[in-house]
Amino acid sequence: MKFSECLIAVSLTTVLAASAFAQNVTITDAWARATVPGQKATGAFMKLTAKDSAKLVGVSSPAAGVAEIHEMKMDKDVMKMAALPNGLDLPAGKVVELKPGSYHVMLMDLKAPLTKDSTVPVTLVFQDAKGVKTNLELKLPVSAQTPMMGQGMEHQHGDHKH
Repeated sequence: MKFSECLIAVSLTTVLAASAFAQNVTITDAWARATVPGQKATGAFMKLTAKDSAKLVGVSSPAAGVAEIHEMKMDKDVMKMAALPNGLDLPAGKVVELKPGSYHVMLMDLKAPLTKDSTVPVTLVFQDAKGVKTNLELKLPVSAQTPMMGQGMEHQHGDHKH
């Protein structure tokens, strides 16, 4: 139970940090997908709610050589992924969900694998309607799958037996 208590504390700290530093954007359900050895990219996901209209304009992480805000969408029966060079709009009072298969933070050129039950530091850059930018530093819990997916495909990647 200690680890889950720690995750709850991290989640609460994330929300409090978002309120204190960004003052406008609340972040919930944040997590990053675990990688397997040799995998050089992964995604990070979360729900963003802006009190007043804002924009997620940048992202960085010391764990990755490149971090970008991406969108996945269908284009003539082909799933395409591309960076959002102008950022992601956060309409006032609306939840914008970054999730697999949609908007997400892409962490590329990873310096080391992201292991399940660890955390990864990520800095989000928000811009308000007046153009003022605010950085928000997070430590995202790393998980092998979406918390709500239940039993799935990505479990077997060399967990240690004790």
